[in-house]
Amino acid sequence: MKKLIYIAGCLLMLSASGCKNFLDVVPDNVPTIDNAFTIRQEAMKYLFTCYSYLPRSSDPSTNPGISGGDEFWMIRPYAIDDRAFQLAMGYMSPSAVYLSGWGNNYRALRDCNIFLENIGKVVDMPDYERMRWIAEVKFLKAYYHWLLFRQYGPIALVDKNLPTSATHEEYKVRRTPVDSVISYISNQMLEAAQNLPPEIADRSSELGRITQPAALALRARVLLTAASPLFNGNPDHVLPGKENEKLFSTTYDATKWDRAAEACKLAIENAHRNKHKLYTFSDIGTTLSDTMTTQMSIRNAVCEDWNPEIIWGNSNSSSWNIQRICMPRLDPDRLANEQVLGSYAPTLKIAEQFYTDHGVPINEDKNWDYAGRYNLRKATAAEKELIQEGYTTASLHYNRELRFYASLGFDGGVWYMKNKTFHIENKLGQWQSRKNIYDYNVTGYYAKKLIHWKNEIQAEQSVHIEQYAWPEMRLSDLYLMYAEALNESKGPVAEALEYINRVRARAKLPTVQDAWTNWSRNPGKYTTKEGLRAIIHQERLIELAFEGARFWDLRRWKTATEELNKPVMGWDMLQEKAEFYYRPRLIWRQSFQMRDYLWPIYENDLLMNENLVQNPGW
Repeated sequence: MKKLIYIAGCLLMLSASGCKNFLDVVPDNVPTIDNAFTIRQEAMKYLFTCYSYLPRSSDPSTNPGISGGDEFWMIRPYAIDDRAFQLAMGYMSPSAVYLSGWGNNYRALRDCNIFLENIGKVVDMPDYERMRWIAEVKFLKAYYHWLLFRQYGPIALVDKNLPTSATHEEYKVRRTPVDSVISYISNQMLEAAQNLPPEIADRSSELGRITQPAALALRARVLLTAASPLFNGNPDHVLPGKENEKLFSTTYDATKWDRAAEACKLAIENAHRNKHKLYTFSDIGTTLSDTMTTQMSIRNAVCEDWNPEIIWGNSNSSSWNIQRICMPRLDPDRLANEQVLGSYAPTLKIAEQFYTDHGVPINEDKNWDYAGRYNLRKATAAEKELIQEGYTTASLHYNRELRFYASLGFDGGVWYMKNKTFHIENKLGQWQSRKNIYDYNVTGYYAKKLIHWKNEIQAEQSVHIEQYAWPEMRLSDLYLMYAEALNESKGPVAEALEYINRVRARAKLPTVQDAWTNWSRNPGKYTTKEGLRAIIHQERLIELAFEGARFWDLRRWKTATEELNKPVMGWDMLQEKAEFYYRPRLIWRQSFQMRDYLWPIYENDLLMNENLVQNPGW
C-alpha cells in the first residue's frame, strides 16, 4: 500500500519540515491511502481535511488583507501575532517572509490531488454524492492555486502529485506564466460548478461547503484580477521563465475585461437564481428609525450569520478574536471588564474615504467644508441618532453617509447594540480612553462594522460574542466587480451604473448620476471611463471596508505605490481637551515599493530549486 508520506511542498522542494508533520493532518491518523478510501465515512474525513486548509480569514494574525495594509493600526500588536504587522511596516525580506501561504497551500494541493486520485475507490457511496465531492475538491484545488497566485503571481501548478519514483530533476518544477495559471484556475472552477449544489440543503451540518454560486463568484474574482493592471500589460514585473519565456505578459489585452464581465454576469445570474439578495435588516421586537435600520442593514450584511447576501461564508474562520480586539468597552458600567480591547483601530484616512451624506467624496462636495473638517462642532438634537446630543466632536463626523456611521465608532458617536444604545467618549480620562499599555486605541476610531449587534459585555470578565462565518464573498462585492469590469470593457454604460446604484440604494444614497450632477464639483465625472473608474474604486473601498478587500484591490489596481506611501494618521489620543485631541497626529510613515506588489520567495526555497526565479526587486 502506498504510504501518505510525500507532499506537494516536498515535491517543489519548498517546505522540508512539512514532511515530518504531515500525519498530523491526516484524519484520525489514517496511515495509508487504501484505508482512507475504503468506506464513505473515512473518505468524508479526507474531504474535510481538504477543507481544513482554508485560511482563517477573520484572524488578523494570518490574514494579510486585514493586518498588512493601512486600514488598521495598533500601538503594539497585542492579542495578535507580531508578524501580522510586519507587512504593514515594510519589514518583509526574502529571509523573513511574513504571512506566506506557500507551504500551507502546497500541502493543501497535495491532499486535494490524493483525494481526487482515490475517491473512485469508495464503494459505499452513490455516484451523485461522489460527483459533488469531486467538484468540491476540484474547486478547493483551484482556490488554493488562486491564493498562491494572488501573493506570488506566476506559480508552479500542481495538477497531479509527482510519483515517489520521480527523479531529483523532476522535483525542480518551474513557475508557470500568469495567463496559463489564470486559465487553469478559471477552468477548474467552471468545471467544478457543474456538479456543485445550487444551495446548501442541510444547513445544520453543511454550511460553509462550496456551492455553485460560490464557485462562479470566485471565478469572477479571479478573472477580474487577471484583467487588472497588475497582471494585464504590466511593464514593471518582468520575469524570465524557461528558455526566456515571459512569466508576465507586458502587452495589455482589453479582451480580459470582456471575459471578466461575462464571468461576473454569469455569477450574478446564478446567485439571483439561487435566492441571494442584498441584505436588509429586520428583527421582530425592535422598533428602529429608518436611519438606524439602514445602519443595521449595512452592519449585519457582514455580521448576520449566513444571511442571503453571503455567497460564501468561511466557516473555517472564527470571528471571536477580531470582534474582541475591535470592540471598545462600550458599557460605562463595565469598564473593569478587560475582555474587550478596542485596540484594533481604523486609520484617519479610512474615516475620510467615506462619502458625505450627498453621496460624493468629501473633497468634491460643493456644500461640505473640506478645509474645515478638523474644526469642532457640537451635536444638535436633530443629530442625536448619529452623535451624542451636546457632544463636541470634529466636523469630519457630521453630514456623512450612513455607511460611515455604520462602519465606524468615534468620539461622540452613537453605537446601537441589542441590549442598549451607547456612545463613545474617547479623550484621555473618559470611558473608552487608554487604561493600560495593552488596550490603547491609537487612532480614535473603532471598526463597528465587524461587531455583532448582539454582543454583550457582562459582569466581571465575562463577555458574550456572537460569532459569524467570515464573508469571503458578498453579493455587493460581486455587483461592484461587475460594474468595474463593464466600465473597463465598454465604458460608463447604463448597466455599470445600475449595479453601483443597487449597492448605494441600500445605504440610502442617491444614484451616481444624481449625486455627481447635483453635488459634485466635478459633475461630469461619471460620464467618462476614467471618472467612473475612480468612483467604482472608492465605492469598493467604502462598501468593503475592513473585510480584507482594500489590501488586494490596491495591489491589483497598482495604486498601492500611491496609497501605501501616505502617512498613517490618527487623533491625538493622549489629550483631555477636544481642541488638542482633534489634532491629526502622525503614527507611522509607510513605505511601499514596486517589489512589494508580490511576495518574495523564501531564499532557502530558491537554493533548493534553482529553476525557481525570484520575484522582481527581491
